[in-house]
Amino acid sequence: MTLLHRHATAVYLLPKVGAVARVHSGDTTAAERAVVITRWLLKHSLPVTEPLSDTAPVVLDDGTVITFWVHYPQAIPAVKPDPAVLGHILRELHQLPTPPVTLPRHRPLDPLRRTLAATDVLDSDDQQWITKTADALLTAYDTLPFPLGEGHLHGDAYPGNLVHDPTQRRWRLGDWDETCTGPRELDLANTYQGVRLGRTTAELDRFAHAYGHDLRDWKGLPVLRAIRDLHTLGSFLVRTAAGDTAAENELQTRLRVLRHGRPTDAWHAG
Repeated sequence: MTLLHRHATAVYLLPKVGAVARVHSGDTTAAERAVVITRWLLKHSLPVTEPLSDTAPVVLDDGTVITFWVHYPQAIPAVKPDPAVLGHILRELHQLPTPPVTLPRHRPLDPLRRTLAATDVLDSDDQQWITKTADALLTAYDTLPFPLGEGHLHGDAYPGNLVHDPTQRRWRLGDWDETCTGPRELDLANTYQGVRLGRTTAELDRFAHAYGHDLRDWKGLPVLRAIRDLHTLGSFLVRTAAGDTAAENELQTRLRVLRHGRPTDAWHAG
């Protein structure tokens, strides 16, 4: 068993069965829901990562849940998808009927608040700043108009969650643990926030064209981008608490930029 990736969730390769195991700590319902919803989406021909057939999630005594998925071997060096690919997939997703699954309603920054309460890696000044900033952003969020309406969301949609399927030669959207309902703009804003990681104006143009709507024309985008900025701290808090020094360095970089930098200042992918 080989560790492929560790962020909010640890992903291990199971080479003998051509599968990956996603190891989730905490919310077992979310992990189980991801399996159910992706099976439903596949029936509607949406290109998403596929859970292993006839394999149920495994829940351990400590509450850890393990889900099993088809492995899609990635090229080395990795090939980055064009954001337009995500735009097309999200457009299809947002046009589907309501899924036959009870989905939670999205509430921005709730996961970050839970992580902040469960970890002890920041000094009191940084903790207080995050809490006050989150409160201010939620107040602004609650006053926004959402012209795209509400519906089923991926919940963490950005190009980094696209996985290339070398057999079918197409991209699939993965990581459905945060799937939910809410304003559709939430699924789009993360890609625009990607300017912090070098996303270009041309890439954003293609993303907007593929989806059929450009959030840069909407007054609420700065609020959603700032919410996404803050949300990204969560996984770095968890990894820092586990002793990951690289994550700790990036966490401090992001905090420094958020507290003292500009909305377009760059940081590193985690």
